[in-house]
Amino acid sequence: MLLSSPNVQAVRAYLLDLQDRICQALEHQEATGGFNLYAEGASNAKFVADVWERPTEQGTHQNLGGGRSNVLQGGKVIEKGGVMFSHIVINHLPATATARHPELAGRQAQALGVSLVIHPTNPNVPTSHANVRMFIAEKEGYEPIWWFGGGFDLTPFYPVMEDCVHWHQVCHDLCAPFGADVYPKFKTWCDEYFYLKHRNEQRGIGGLFYDDLNTLSMGWDFDKCFAFMQAVGDGYLKGILPIFEKRKHTRYSEPQRNFQLYRRGRYVEYNLVYDRGTLFGLQSNGRIESILVSLPPLTGWEYGYEPLAGTPEFELTDFYLKPRDWLNLKA
Repeated sequence: MLLSSPNVQAVRAYLLDLQDRICQALEHQEATGGFNLYAEGASNAKFVADVWERPTEQGTHQNLGGGRSNVLQGGKVIEKGGVMFSHIVINHLPATATARHPELAGRQAQALGVSLVIHPTNPNVPTSHANVRMFIAEKEGYEPIWWFGGGFDLTPFYPVMEDCVHWHQVCHDLCAPFGADVYPKFKTWCDEYFYLKHRNEQRGIGGLFYDDLNTLSMGWDFDKCFAFMQAVGDGYLKGILPIFEKRKHTRYSEPQRNFQLYRRGRYVEYNLVYDRGTLFGLQSNGRIESILVSLPPLTGWEYGYEPLAGTPEFELTDFYLKPRDWLNLKA
C-alpha cells in the first residue's frame, strides 16, 4: 500500500499541480500559433492524459502505484511533448539504486516525480527537458532515507545568445535564495551530466542538475529541500516560455529542419545510452511507454556529416555546445 506520510502527500499534490500548469501553459503556445514550414498557424492540439497503474507482483495484491502521462502529438508548434507524473512503489530496488546506495538493500521504496521533454516543430525553438523528483526508502525500525533530485536543461539547434543568457539567469535567480554556491554547483553538475562521451560533446547548453539532495548532502531539512524542488519546478516555465514567444514565429528552411532532425539523433543517443532515469525505469520494470516518451517523433542520422565552418550549424558545436559562464557573456 502507498504510504500516507504527510510529506509524501504534500510532494504528490505539488507535482500533480505542476503537471497541470505546465500543460496549460504549453497548450497556450500551441493555440497562439507559430511559423510551421508545412502548416502555418495555430492548432487545437492538446495534451491527452493517459492514466495508468503499475501491475501488481505475481501472487500479491499490493498497490505498486501508477501515474498520469500527458502527451501532445502532431501540433504545429509542438511536434511532440510529454509531461509525465508517476508515483510508484518498489519492493526490489534495481542495481542502479543499490550500487550507489547499498544502505537501501531490504527497504521498500517510493519514487514520485514529474518529468517532461518538449520537442518543438520549429528548429529555432530549443528542445527542453525538466525533471523534479523525490525518493524515499523505509524499513520498520529505521529512519527513512530520502532525497530529492531534478533540474532542467536546454538543447538548442539554432541558438541565440540572448536566450542562453536568459535561461541561465533563471537558473541563477531561483538558486540564489538557497545560497550563493548553489547555482555554480548545480550548473557544473548539469554540464558534466548531459555529456555524450562517445561524441565528446555536450547535449545542449545545460541549466541545473542535482541529485541526492537531503540533510546529509546540503545540511537542509526536508522542508527546505522540498522548497528547492518547487523553485526548480516553477522555474522551468519562467525559462522556456519567453523563448517560445520570441522564436516560434521565426521562419526556417527545409535544410534547417533537416539539421534539427539530425541533431535530435544526439538526443536519442544520450537518452538510450547514458540517462540514469531511463536506465532506472528499464531496470525496475517500469512502464515502457512512459520511459521512452522522451524520444522525438522524427529524427535522423547522416554518415560523416560535417557542417561548413562559418555556418550556424558549425557554430552550434564549435561555440554553444561547450560549458560556459553564460551570465558573463553579453547577449
